[in-house]
Amino acid sequence: MSMATPPTLLAVDIGGTFTDLVALDIASGRIAVEKLLTTYPDPSAAVLEGLAGLLETACLAPESIRYVVHGTTLITNTLIERTGAKTALLATEGFRDAVEIGNEGRYDMYDLALKKPTPLAERRLRFDLPERMLADGRVWTPLDEARAREICAVLRAEAIDSVAICFLHAYTNPAHELAALAIVGQELPEISISVSHQVAPGMREYLRASTTIANAYVQPITERYMRRVETGLQGCGIDAPLNIMLSSGGTTTVKAARAFPVRLVESGPAGGALAGLYWGRLLGEKDVLAFDMGGTTAKAALTREGELSISHQSEVAHVHRFKRGSGLPLMVPMIEMIEIGAGGGSIAHLNPLGLPAVGPRSAGSAPGPASYGIGGMNPTVTDADLLLGYLNPDYFAGGGIKLDTAAARQSFADLAASLDLSLEQMAWGVHQLVNENMAAAARVHAAERGLEIRRYCLVATGGAGPAHACGVAKGLGISRIIIPPLAGVGSAFGFLTAPIAFDFTRSYVAKLSELNLTELNDILANLEREGRDIVEAAGVPSSDISVRLQIDMRYVGQGYEVRVPFPMETLTERHIRQMQSAFEDEYRAFYGQLADGVAIEAVNWRVLISGPTPDIESAPQAEPPAGNDAPVAFRPVLFEPETAPQETPIYRREQLGGAWSAAGPLIIEEAASTTVVAPGWSAQAAAGGCLLLTRETA
Repeated sequence: MSMATPPTLLAVDIGGTFTDLVALDIASGRIAVEKLLTTYPDPSAAVLEGLAGLLETACLAPESIRYVVHGTTLITNTLIERTGAKTALLATEGFRDAVEIGNEGRYDMYDLALKKPTPLAERRLRFDLPERMLADGRVWTPLDEARAREICAVLRAEAIDSVAICFLHAYTNPAHELAALAIVGQELPEISISVSHQVAPGMREYLRASTTIANAYVQPITERYMRRVETGLQGCGIDAPLNIMLSSGGTTTVKAARAFPVRLVESGPAGGALAGLYWGRLLGEKDVLAFDMGGTTAKAALTREGELSISHQSEVAHVHRFKRGSGLPLMVPMIEMIEIGAGGGSIAHLNPLGLPAVGPRSAGSAPGPASYGIGGMNPTVTDADLLLGYLNPDYFAGGGIKLDTAAARQSFADLAASLDLSLEQMAWGVHQLVNENMAAAARVHAAERGLEIRRYCLVATGGAGPAHACGVAKGLGISRIIIPPLAGVGSAFGFLTAPIAFDFTRSYVAKLSELNLTELNDILANLEREGRDIVEAAGVPSSDISVRLQIDMRYVGQGYEVRVPFPMETLTERHIRQMQSAFEDEYRAFYGQLADGVAIEAVNWRVLISGPTPDIESAPQAEPPAGNDAPVAFRPVLFEPETAPQETPIYRREQLGGAWSAAGPLIIEEAASTTVVAPGWSAQAAAGGCLLLTRETA
């Protein structure tokens, strides 16, 4: 199906605390929203309940929905909570412990009791298989097929659910992995199988093995979940293609998502980054800090030259939440984001040194923050924001959740007493601690990339993002904030801006002067063909598909590469000179100098195949109301711990006219989020229904 202008687009985002649904009618521009608590252990229950509610309240005909895109935290949560499949590993003889050994890096060189993440496949379920492929693809030791069948008998006795196959240098020649795949498929036809040359076809053994095991670990639960969602959609009368949000900012088919579920590990946060990019562009902001703070975590992404950066190496399930190197490494494409702090449900506590801290534990949706009144007892960020007066207890989630102020006060009592503070001072301290932690993390992230973050515009999304935006921006020296319409369901809205896309990578290491162009062109043609098959299967006509090439290059002897964009053409000798020039431009921009006289080599070749971006900008914009610009109420709000709460005007966002503006402090409420405009800031209505917040500068 062409993605030109389908009548209604539906986006579904499952977060750690809330499940959000957004339906956009392209013809009228009308947007309908449903927000409800995520259900555990089966998050699909909330999806189907929310969908039924959305169809009813918005008077939507199921047949009018022509396209559905879905993002989920299911994969991330499965990896973090270790609730995936019973997984085995088949590895080249002598290499079954590569995932245990890892690399020589220590994320904390002074910690004598340092813990590394435990592999997802325990040692007794990791098997050596006699075979050996050389780096150039030549067979050194043939695959021992008899031994492979013996191992299958053990796997059957162990009631294994999933198998990861990762052989040395399989990305160069996958023959042995394909043979092992056939044997395991014959012997154990009921289990899931992941092979490294398909999941992560790149060099670096540890990364490739870790990624393949992670894919196998989550594959069975992903298949069951996708089946429930598809069946549920059909049961609601929706006969529309279901596409799944990828961590890289594109969407793909359910079939591809089932085969490569590890590519969904950051699908939800990717929507927040895309939403930040979309709204920034709409208001003419090229340099954007997309800040998405939900119920469980807060994430941020920075644009560079108006585009989001894509990383092909990341980590998940950290032993220490904010320490790089303490997680399970993954070699999959994803928007470069950082987890910069806590979410609304993150729990405040005293650390081992007796100092206040927030997270990483979260109350989630069950039992939830204490103020939800559904069983939570611990103090959370949401409880702190309620005690400060930022949140309206009768209008949280549009009035769907009545917040219990007395329960919030009780949850903070012990923590405040332990530090000899009043409840309000403790709550203010938690709010400020969260803001400063997020600002500090974003500041370091920008500095590592050579970006001057003070000139950026912050785009705040997520249920808690607008309430913390001023505090985070102030800590970063940022003076402009965009609060999009429907900010509380920003990630789900971001899904609607994502093109159908998929990318494939192949390691092919050679000096530029020694490239075999015939062989290389065959590799690139095969990668393009595989990608086109997936994108066309999602309904994109061949004529609407675009293809891009990126090459990871380095000087010979270096351990890591610089990514170089390059035209996707049949490569000739002329292109080799262009590759060198393009590499030197990127290298100089990154490092400030070149290594003259040192040979350059290409390492990884990445082909991105994508369809057109959904044309949601053509949807008519709703006319702003005539404008009831007066506050709907006043309530006491605490902005400084040394002063008394101020009587602060409260506005309803849907009532504000297109010319509205006011100086803070003030609070703007809407169904899915609350915007806190702190003292020293002002707010005004802007294009596209956005709010633009600006800070007074000395």
